[in-house]
Amino acid sequence: MRLLLRVIGLLLLLTAALLAMSRAPERSVESLVARWAPPPSDFIDFRGQLVHLRDEGPRADPLPIVLLHGTSSSLHTWEGWVRALAPRRRVITLDLPGFGLTGPWDEAYAGRPYDGETLARFVLELLEHQGVHRFVAGGNSLGGEVAWRLASLAPDRVERLILVDASGTVFKSGQVPLAWQFARLPGAATVVEWVLPRTAVSQGMTAVYGDPSRITPELVDRYFELTLRSGNRRALVERLRSASSGADAERISTLRLPTLILWGGRDRVIPPSAAADFARRIPGSRVVVFPALGHVPQEEDPAQTVAPVIEFLGLAAR
Repeated sequence: MRLLLRVIGLLLLLTAALLAMSRAPERSVESLVARWAPPPSDFIDFRGQLVHLRDEGPRADPLPIVLLHGTSSSLHTWEGWVRALAPRRRVITLDLPGFGLTGPWDEAYAGRPYDGETLARFVLELLEHQGVHRFVAGGNSLGGEVAWRLASLAPDRVERLILVDASGTVFKSGQVPLAWQFARLPGAATVVEWVLPRTAVSQGMTAVYGDPSRITPELVDRYFELTLRSGNRRALVERLRSASSGADAERISTLRLPTLILWGGRDRVIPPSAAADFARRIPGSRVVVFPALGHVPQEEDPAQTVAPVIEFLGLAAR
């Protein structure tokens, strides 16, 4: 019995030491701006909600391309695409509330859920405020769901749709990042707000990349540090707990607009079968699968994945 108590005591001490080593205090927006929001990043105070966005390319473009990131990500995931598209088209990217440097709901929006419908309505309001009345909507994962909801809510404003490993249909996930699984547990919010091992972030990225060798230390730094932005971890817990596979999926079948569906063939979070489901629901849509890529193909291989987008938008060299 005494030996057992000693073992338990040592395990408790080891656990406490590991928790102390993994303690990751929240970071202020100001402390993150220098590294993660250089020009052309901008910050807008929209009804008390701070929004981090980038508006690049020719401002006279009458049909901007709006690109939306997924859960735990940020506008940086689109940087490769923006480099290819911005010389000829206006491209707007932003950090959705709860993520990146935008951070959690605030002021007039405080207390709102982090579901696709609420985020879509917010994006519509923000774009109207920015004078963007008609646009091309594109998004990855959660951002893909927000994009098709934009088209459903305001069909007169969305001209084309680009879905990249989008959520929204009913699917069975093959692999959910360990950190996401932990965040759904009772009482996890308090722990997650104080503890975030960098290795957990790295493991999560391995789960979403088709080829983990593409993951660089700077990439892990970005995901890790932006998750530490004050309020983001609690928002992430709320987002993961409220996520519901296939909620409002019947609305996808009402969409009638040119749609490009891109998918990573090695996506273990939302399987490629979901691409076929989207295609079945949206008449005339086109599917392109990238066999070697994972859940964030636009980030993993920007050059390969933007090529069909350039063709879809009529930007291919003649």
